[in-house]
Amino acid sequence: MAERPISTVSESFAAATHTPLPAGEADGASLLDPPRAKYLDSDTLASPRDSYTPSSVVSNNNSGPLLSDAEKPDPDGFSDEERRPPQKKRRPLFFILLGLVILAVVVLAVILPVYFTVIKPNQKTNNLTETGGSNTPSTTDGPKDGGSDNPQSPTRVTTGGDGSTIIADDGSTFTYNNKFGGLWVSDPDEPFSNNARPNSWTPPLNQSWTWGKDRVFGVNLGGWFVLEPFISPALFQKYPGAVDEWTLSTLMAADTANGGLDQLEEHYKTFITEQDIAEIAGSGLNWIRLPIPYWAIETWPGEPFLAKTSWKYILRVLGWCRKYGIRVNIDLHTIPGSQNAYNHSGKGGKINFLNGVMGIANAQRALEYIRVFTQFFSQPEYKDVIGMFSIVNEALVSRVGRTALTGFYLEAHNMIRGITGYGEGNGPYIGIHDGFQGLSSWANFLPGSDRIALDTHPYFAFDGSSGTAPIDTGTGSGAGGVWPAQVCNRWGPGINSSRSAFGVTITGEFSNGFNDCGLFLKGVPGGHTTYGGNCADWEDSANWSAGTKAGLKRFAEASMDALGDFFFWTWKIGNSTAGKVESPLWSYQLGLQEGWMPKDPRTAIGTCESIDASGPQFDGNFKAWQTGGAGAGTIAASATASFPWPPAQISDVNVPVSLLPTYTATGAVVTLPMPTLSPTPTKSIAVGNGWFNVQDTAGAPTPVAGCTYPPDPWDAVTAAVPPLCTGAA
Repeated sequence: MAERPISTVSESFAAATHTPLPAGEADGASLLDPPRAKYLDSDTLASPRDSYTPSSVVSNNNSGPLLSDAEKPDPDGFSDEERRPPQKKRRPLFFILLGLVILAVVVLAVILPVYFTVIKPNQKTNNLTETGGSNTPSTTDGPKDGGSDNPQSPTRVTTGGDGSTIIADDGSTFTYNNKFGGLWVSDPDEPFSNNARPNSWTPPLNQSWTWGKDRVFGVNLGGWFVLEPFISPALFQKYPGAVDEWTLSTLMAADTANGGLDQLEEHYKTFITEQDIAEIAGSGLNWIRLPIPYWAIETWPGEPFLAKTSWKYILRVLGWCRKYGIRVNIDLHTIPGSQNAYNHSGKGGKINFLNGVMGIANAQRALEYIRVFTQFFSQPEYKDVIGMFSIVNEALVSRVGRTALTGFYLEAHNMIRGITGYGEGNGPYIGIHDGFQGLSSWANFLPGSDRIALDTHPYFAFDGSSGTAPIDTGTGSGAGGVWPAQVCNRWGPGINSSRSAFGVTITGEFSNGFNDCGLFLKGVPGGHTTYGGNCADWEDSANWSAGTKAGLKRFAEASMDALGDFFFWTWKIGNSTAGKVESPLWSYQLGLQEGWMPKDPRTAIGTCESIDASGPQFDGNFKAWQTGGAGAGTIAASATASFPWPPAQISDVNVPVSLLPTYTATGAVVTLPMPTLSPTPTKSIAVGNGWFNVQDTAGAPTPVAGCTYPPDPWDAVTAAVPPLCTGAA
């Protein structure tokens, strides 16, 4: 992650409007109540989830307190009539025995077949499809049979809850720890089953997510498929001179003695495992944001990235998320030519997306990759898992220009909805980043569009301040010093205002980085920090005091409360060559292990209110068109007239776009493959082919034969404009 612009106060977020959990009950059953905003307290808004009571807490005596004394059963369970001495039997014993035999025949011939063919299957189905919103959700759902609870096991158990044993792909095992009513589901005969849920307060994948009611408790899987120096420092330390994935790939490829570029596949295999996804579910989280590169689809000549290899691992993690009921926000983190010049765009230094001589050509490629991913994620097999597709990560509006970027977003919106169809349930939400321009500047964006969500990334670490105010102020109510209040007040008001003025608004990234300390946090070689203290104190958590951890936890809770629907950046930071995490403020996993992240994210609810943070509140109601209801997809011409595609002009080039090089849509289209099902189902399974909408038959961008292009489309901002090729547009 390179240094990023900081959001200003005008870009801030509002405190969440949820009711705080009761004090002193952090480990009690009351924490299993579903989090509800104040505006959802009315019973009239209850959903089927809210009335669900797991079978493990239902007993025949539940109604006892509601009965009068006359109506209550006797302690021994028998009525007066049943207690009377039996009358002398007058019938011969023979007839009694004959009747018992006839009764047994009836049971065997009639009742048992009905049980096994109707009742039992229905019980299994009901157990898997029940939702989790009860006040006392079960933490024992699913079998606990000592390890026979994976499809690979001889007993073919296909679901489990807290305490069940998971058999990983490599044959290793681990225990699924989930005290929140989570239920994993994995059946080789139903490989696309969406019955799993991560916890009792989150709807299973096979039920609708309701924005404004259901709340995102999310985490990023950063640095996995898109390399960043501070997340995987050991890889960059091994290759001095590597500053981004472009240079790392070049140096790796030359190192054939140590495996060459295939070393990256080993990183894909091992950096995040199934146990990580299980731990995410067991931590009370319910979404992940998954940064992916366009080179999962292909690379073009001259691009050094490991092409196509990450796709099978992306499919693998999507399968894990399905298994544990985790929803996914796919984030296209890299764009051809770079959209922001940060190292995490693939190549740092220069922006060649909607900027410079190759700005339009690179944008054409970007639209094609958005198209290919959309076709895959909109298939019935994946649409319930992929809830959002964030199409461009952190495009730098200050360089590419608001008009050109809005035209790109409008073109992408129309293309995506042309594939998915319009309205709720048809394809994922479309995520766009605020471009570090502030949330308020996006108010009333493309009214009538269909399910566009606004994403923002607030960080103290990149605002250039010294960050020396103490965060270790003890473990009591004042833990965190001034930092929790700064979070609530600085980022508080804007998020709820944006929900009203724009629509669905999410926090795609934030961290515990109240300062800018961390190995390679601001790039390789690092060292250009603005923190006024000793960064060594924040690059090794081994010596952190109880007060420091309490302060960081309070800071995290204030952030979660203020930022609403959030994704922490990031789940895991890899060890450096020193054998330790040297950017610990950015690791959710390490914070859980060491005590500075909340074990249950719902404990954050009400934090800002408790420190008297104030600001406009959101009533939970979006306009119908913003969530795919009435009016979605009916953008008025007056709202789009100023944003043509392609735009007439782009930044850093002094000729009209009509004179710039472009590609022609006559190339072969890449279709992403479906996963290989393993183990093989015992019955025929309908499997997609990677292309949802067969009516979409356009070709892919490809260079126009005989045309001249700058030699490096990633370094063409100031290149000479080549002669115009007729028919290139």
